[in-house]
Amino acid sequence: MKKFSGLVVGLIAAFPTIISCQVFLDDPDNLLIDPVRSDLARSLEKIGEKLVQNSKVATQTIHLLLEENDTTLTREQFSMTVGDTIVIRAKDSAGILYGVMDLAEQIAVQHKFKVAPRDITPTFAVRAIKYNLPWSAYRESQSMDYHIGTCQDLTYWKSFLDMMLHNRFNTLLLYNKHPFPFMVKSKHYPEACPFSDREMQVWKKFWTELFAMSKKRGIEVFVVNWNIIVSPSFATHHGISEYNDTSELTKDYIRTSVLQVIEEYPDLAGVGVTLADWMTGMTPGDREDWIEDTFVAAIKGASREVRFLHRAVLSGSSDEMRRILDKAAFHNPTLVEVKFNWSHGHSTPKLLITHASEQGEVNEGFWDPAPANYKIQWMIRNEDFFILRWGDPDFIRDHINMNTRNFVNGYHIGSEGYIPGWDYITNHQNAKSWTYAFERQWLYYTTWGRLLYNQETPDHIFERLFDERYANDVGKDMLHAFKLASRMPLRLATFFKSTWDYTLYSEGFMAAMLQKRYGHNDEFSPFISIDEFIDHQVLDTNYLSIKEYISMQSEGIQISESKVTPIDLCDELDHIYTEVIDIHGELLRKNVKDSKAYSQELADLKIWALLCRYFSLKIQAGISLSHGRLSNNALDRQQAVNHLEEALEIWMTLAAEGQQHYRPVPYWDSSVFGFKEPSLDYFSWQKLIPEVQRDIELARK
Repeated sequence: MKKFSGLVVGLIAAFPTIISCQVFLDDPDNLLIDPVRSDLARSLEKIGEKLVQNSKVATQTIHLLLEENDTTLTREQFSMTVGDTIVIRAKDSAGILYGVMDLAEQIAVQHKFKVAPRDITPTFAVRAIKYNLPWSAYRESQSMDYHIGTCQDLTYWKSFLDMMLHNRFNTLLLYNKHPFPFMVKSKHYPEACPFSDREMQVWKKFWTELFAMSKKRGIEVFVVNWNIIVSPSFATHHGISEYNDTSELTKDYIRTSVLQVIEEYPDLAGVGVTLADWMTGMTPGDREDWIEDTFVAAIKGASREVRFLHRAVLSGSSDEMRRILDKAAFHNPTLVEVKFNWSHGHSTPKLLITHASEQGEVNEGFWDPAPANYKIQWMIRNEDFFILRWGDPDFIRDHINMNTRNFVNGYHIGSEGYIPGWDYITNHQNAKSWTYAFERQWLYYTTWGRLLYNQETPDHIFERLFDERYANDVGKDMLHAFKLASRMPLRLATFFKSTWDYTLYSEGFMAAMLQKRYGHNDEFSPFISIDEFIDHQVLDTNYLSIKEYISMQSEGIQISESKVTPIDLCDELDHIYTEVIDIHGELLRKNVKDSKAYSQELADLKIWALLCRYFSLKIQAGISLSHGRLSNNALDRQQAVNHLEEALEIWMTLAAEGQQHYRPVPYWDSSVFGFKEPSLDYFSWQKLIPEVQRDIELARK
């Protein structure tokens, strides 16, 4: 191979437009699907080589070898040997696909047919995207309704699934309140389905093709619902409540519906359940008994095996959950999802709080003692940034390194109130070069997916993706700038402790008005006022809140060097601001391809940097104001006002930048982000300027 490669490089250098290597792809099991074949073909074409169909004319062969019975290989692992023939071996089709994508990537990185042997085993077995569907939606809002047409379009799903494949995600979790009437017309309870036979044929075709497309890409699909819910038509027909009806009638309806879905969709990989909002008045044991009599019974009664996802959310008791899962003794381990730092996983990589724990802030009962019949996956929810692009591979690496345990086999990422479907956020006065929302957030999916598959994935892979998009060697600077800028929401969520979905929205500097658990709430608006900012607990107790810091200073308590003080945080934020703005200026001078997307990415970097500076100034103002109030010192109060006036200037600059690139967008739940002024029901940084100005008045008073 080395001799051949050297010869080809030499010939291409001498005759760049004449000599081309013919590469034959030997795929006896017909495993390679078009997106991956196209990747390989493009990589070869860029170095003057060609993928051919005829082995007789080929000077190089790539042989794909599926070895399902090889006990030395694990699921999705691939081995690549390099010699006269490049051989990619795997136990399953997903491993083959990943191997060919790795081969194409090596060629693209080296800019020549120079391939190193590889043997990659997935870091995690479960690499999932949580996806809330817009019909029978858990969060009912305009921001959900926008996506109904897009999410019924298989063209969209093909693009989304291709993205998942390229980024090595292997699980798609489709959430809504009550999925079954959209999937089957119940044999026993046809009144539960509101659709005509013709409409049901359309739905059936949609689900069948979606699950088949997923399977070809090595992606397992689960449908996940909340409990206890029936369809509106079923409730009306039987004169019962749509929610929380625990009758035997409802129990039988749920059980038979789950069973019918499993039987009618052979490519559906699993079903999942949430013990959530509509299991009120039930003990933890009652809730698990319900799951056992419905979901577990349906899975056990099916003619084929499917996997089960039991969310830990609001389960009430890890012991009760263990009881029913141990009794079920499924062949495949159950997936148990635990929210990492509740709904704000993009915070600190330290596990400090889980959802509705009965054993303090972290319920270790789910993994201590180590479970026998299930594995834990960390849910890294994102309710903190939906508009600005994000991507920090260092944070993800730290997270993986700190939270890999023998009872953990994966991660889920995704949001409750945001669907990456139709891009209703981008200001359409500016033409855009992408079609769907997930495409503009490509770095978020790429960094999470690639590192969950192989945590050793180096930065140069992500840098190359920037270079491929924009050329002119922008990748190194772009990735470095995004690493820095992406720390802003992480630091705010670490400094400002929060729990459920809308108790914090970092890119908007907002917190739900309903949240009073961890500090002062002035109940004026969701914008975090200077008073709320001062008097709020931190998530990571290695950080000091402003209130704690002032108290320790006033009492003369020596602060440990291990603590991160508000001043330390200011220094970090100001460093990020300065460096990102400098890089932003350099990148603006570059001539690139796809300048539309490039300008948007640069705008996001600038806004993140300005938010860092605003964050820093607000901390400084909080410290000065606290000193002034404590000592009744007018100079400290004036210093606070000065900081807040500069913060206002920063906010107006970032608001103008945001207005240029983004439309005002509806909140993901207007009931918790409800302002007294109706015009503020749509988010934009511009609309929050009066809230930022109010801080100055609070400091003056």
